[in-house]
Amino acid sequence: MTMDYKDNILYFDDINILEFAESNQTPFYLYSENIIKNNYNSYSESFGSHSHNICYSVKANSNLSILSLLAKLGSGFDIVSGGELTRVLRAGGDPTKIVFSGVGKSEEEIIQALDNNIMCFNVESEDELNTINKIAKQKKTKANISFRVNPAINVNTHPYITTGMRDNKFGIEQSEIISLYEYASSLDGISIVGIDFHIGSQIMEIEPYLASLIKIIAIVDDLDAMGIPIKHIDIGGGLGISYEQESIVDKKLFLSEIIQIIGDRKLTLVIEPGRSIVGESGLLVTKIINIKESSAKSFAITDAGMNDLMRPPLYQAYHSIKEVFRQPISKATYDVVGPICETADFLGKDRLLSISQGDFLAIENVGAYGFSLASNYNTRPKIDEYIVSNNNVNKIRARDTIDQILENEIKFI
Repeated sequence: MTMDYKDNILYFDDINILEFAESNQTPFYLYSENIIKNNYNSYSESFGSHSHNICYSVKANSNLSILSLLAKLGSGFDIVSGGELTRVLRAGGDPTKIVFSGVGKSEEEIIQALDNNIMCFNVESEDELNTINKIAKQKKTKANISFRVNPAINVNTHPYITTGMRDNKFGIEQSEIISLYEYASSLDGISIVGIDFHIGSQIMEIEPYLASLIKIIAIVDDLDAMGIPIKHIDIGGGLGISYEQESIVDKKLFLSEIIQIIGDRKLTLVIEPGRSIVGESGLLVTKIINIKESSAKSFAITDAGMNDLMRPPLYQAYHSIKEVFRQPISKATYDVVGPICETADFLGKDRLLSISQGDFLAIENVGAYGFSLASNYNTRPKIDEYIVSNNNVNKIRARDTIDQILENEIKFI
């Protein structure tokens, strides 16, 4: 067990959370190196002998230490900005294992990526293709590209994190894709290397991937017949984790069915997992500032808020919340809310807890889209991040100071 109670005290990777919280400023994020390693290795081992690249989705959690850990395991990276490219390079990532996704790559970002010889751009529009081609020609080089196809497959997830539907901003419609590949093959600054799709996030079933892949394979075969060979197929990421005891997709079964559809085609398989590598590796530990009773509700008001964990108000996302110390008092139902001046500032609603003012709570499964979505709203500092490594807790990001938050502002009046 990664997390369990001993003498009513919560332990995470054999670290006494109560003892650590009492001696360090809350709130803070705490990650498990073991969980990240195990999740990455389970992907790597599930490919068998099939040629593959695992490109970790940096946006899920972009801490330099976590990127460095994954780079040392052999991971590539899926980036969506020049800033993420800089992070990966600073963490020791191999640029030839980087795919650059996203609908709005600036000219500066394209230049930065070409200068660092990335694996490929996942192209999402004809305008973007022309911009990449223009820049590559100016630099007297060729840009490796794949097109992101929108397979128009419905998935059972929150509407804000679907990405493969017709009304999403992502990808290129199937009806346009063949002619766009044909056009790209005529451009002097472009080298076609792959095809890509990504259908969403927090997906708990295999079927949408298989249905999408069947459509994409048909395009690959058509392109091959036209003399436009494809070297890799990128199936994106998006596999979910269990936030509420849901059944999750078995990685080995998932990849074996994908590989079966690819068949004997000489296609390298690229995947872009994020949440399924780091999501369950993280805790957010927070202190209860006040208990507030009203005629309608009881509130546990914590020092962590929506500035630290945006997922509950943004997606109505559920995260399990545990007492760091289980008191021998009866449980009551609370809304766990933060200090931010927004009604939407909550971490969990209607939670059964045995707590008092000054106690600590641990919010689970926050390793993905936790800190990476954090902000300085209400001029609150972004908080410390720690990782458990070899039974030691190491700080991997220091809490902001107010001076750091204000240093780029210019007072001109």
